[in-house]
Amino acid sequence: MKIDKEKYVFSLEIKVRDYELDCEGIVNNANYIHYLELTRHEFCEMVGVSFKQMLKDGLIPVANRIEIDYRRSERSGDTLVSCLWVERKGVRFLFHQDLYDKATGELAVNALVSIVMLQNGVLTRGDELAEAFSPYLQP
Repeated sequence: MKIDKEKYVFSLEIKVRDYELDCEGIVNNANYIHYLELTRHEFCEMVGVSFKQMLKDGLIPVANRIEIDYRRSERSGDTLVSCLWVERKGVRFLFHQDLYDKATGELAVNALVSIVMLQNGVLTRGDELAEAFSPYLQP
């Protein structure tokens, strides 16, 4: 299976490390959520949105819902290709994220992550993110 990178706006390679495995020798399910978060952070850096600056400005992106389907187990030394595309629905930014095994192209994880923005503890529309994401937002 070939990864269709055309449908994504960002991708990142992530190597599985030994300490991310559980007693069965496969990636612990919680670490996939870390991979998804790492990908979103790297995407934000690419578009010029610094988490450090957001925090200084009182802006905090918060995951308010994560849906994840585990499709295959990864092991130490495997490399994942983490891909995403993003859309905006009201106050939410929906990150459609897929993790693929680089060697085989097989889908390992399929996830939908909903992010909302707080400014000084109050829910906002997230216009700052929308502006930075505008070239990448899918209709």
